[in-house]
Amino acid sequence: MKKSIYTLLAIAALLLVPVRGESCTNLLITKGASKDGSVMVTYSADSHQLYGELYFKTANSFVPGTMLKIYEWDTGKYLGEIPQAEKTYYTVGNMNEHQVIITETTFGGRDLNDPNGIMDYGSLIYVTLQRAKSAREAIKIMTDLVKDYGYYSSGESFSIADKNEVWILEMIGKGVKMEKGKNLNKGAVWVAVRIPDGYVSAHANQARITTFPLNDPENCIYSPDVISFARESGWFKGADKDFSFSDTYAPLDFGAMRGCEARVWAAFNIMGKGMIGDKPYTYYQDYAMGHNAKNRMPLYIKPAEKLTVKMVADVMRDHYEGTALDMTKDIGAGGHALPYRWRPMGFTVDGERYTNERAIATQQTGFWLLGQARSWLPDEIGGIFWFGVDDAATSALTPIYSSSTRVPECFRVGNGNMTTYSPTSAFWIFNRVAQFAYLLYDRVYPEVKKVADKHEMDALERTAAIDAAAMELYKISPEKAREFLTDYSVRTAQDLFDKWVVLDQYLLVKFMDGNVKKQDSNGCFIDNGNGKNIPASPSQPGYSEMWKRAVKESAGERLKSM
Repeated sequence: MKKSIYTLLAIAALLLVPVRGESCTNLLITKGASKDGSVMVTYSADSHQLYGELYFKTANSFVPGTMLKIYEWDTGKYLGEIPQAEKTYYTVGNMNEHQVIITETTFGGRDLNDPNGIMDYGSLIYVTLQRAKSAREAIKIMTDLVKDYGYYSSGESFSIADKNEVWILEMIGKGVKMEKGKNLNKGAVWVAVRIPDGYVSAHANQARITTFPLNDPENCIYSPDVISFARESGWFKGADKDFSFSDTYAPLDFGAMRGCEARVWAAFNIMGKGMIGDKPYTYYQDYAMGHNAKNRMPLYIKPAEKLTVKMVADVMRDHYEGTALDMTKDIGAGGHALPYRWRPMGFTVDGERYTNERAIATQQTGFWLLGQARSWLPDEIGGIFWFGVDDAATSALTPIYSSSTRVPECFRVGNGNMTTYSPTSAFWIFNRVAQFAYLLYDRVYPEVKKVADKHEMDALERTAAIDAAAMELYKISPEKAREFLTDYSVRTAQDLFDKWVVLDQYLLVKFMDGNVKKQDSNGCFIDNGNGKNIPASPSQPGYSEMWKRAVKESAGERLKSM
């Protein structure tokens, strides 16, 4: 997601900032790359204006001729209407009851928007989820929709998966060429590539498909004019086999590499355990840092080992730790090793331009997810939509079975918004905890991570038993299985919310005023021994050594004591 991308780029230009500020990250895991044979797709929907809530649509039937109004997902702007499908499916977030998963990141690319197009990228996702039973069908629906009704948004990378296949679809509009009141360029050019089984991929706001096979429809599908349109526009003159979608429609610049591709580099580094393909991750460091556009990374890699749900979820919590871009290693981390930098992304000092890093985990996440599709189970049981709100590093995922027929109150659409606090909203309680963690990160974050890890591990350990119980009910009635899984999903999510309410209170009591209250081996706070609820004298860890030395350089003479 990238809200109002051209506004953001204009602001960036004014500030001389060479990186993209609001952006998202997707990881794509094929069956053969996962430990249990699941397909997995992750998504962090990152925006300073997006509220974290769980979208839900019931299955329905419509009479022929029914029309569907389309509103831009980012802004709520009305774009037009299209014919409604006669039958639609249940969707929970970015996954439907048939275990189809669709997510995205915006790459922008050349200025080829169609202001009269009806289908924006968000509507493409959520309309298609209500209509598709497979990844291939989803690709056809999405590309047909933009062909028939026009594409309103800028360039997008879509992750499209089902219980067997994982695809990347990259799409960009063709701009406007009006003749007799009609846009002759209505629609989009696009390429879809299937990730080979046993491999993983990622994208993060930069188009990643370069050259692609022209005669392999099992593994690559593309619009008939994807190359010819580039030729007509003067952007490509070589042989068809040498055509690169990314280089043509979204040429690399410093911001694309440093602010976007660096996140793919970080994810590949973790999943490859220090290797990206057959090369050490440092081989691509100059590319990730924005210094060498010719040193592009592969579209997909083999992971070093089969990946679990927990392993993949934790990749989404990365801040470049242990790499050359580690944000805890410079003074920008403050006195408590904070791996975040507040926006804007760039700044100018003494006429020189500088950039802050943009990691996978980021403070402006609205919601994040891990869609898990399991081919060995009926669709009613196989799909699990692991869902969380706010910053992935300071929040937890909770399982929502994709056949669920309702959503938890704490995630319900309309339970609060970005300008209205709700005491029953997960988004707001997770933000409360995150804001406190940002103040004293090296102390508070380990406490938050411990609670998040326990919730996720407990849920994962219960999954086999929940599946088995659902299967027994499924033999009697698939609807009974759905009811059981819905109840479980709602209860587990509400339990997570309750844990965070307690965590919020606990953190305030323990860490208020920069102190750390002492605890016994059971985690109970220790009093001073007089029985009057007066705590023992707290510890006061102070600041990091790096911070103290920076203060010395800044004000050492004034602060020096005898």
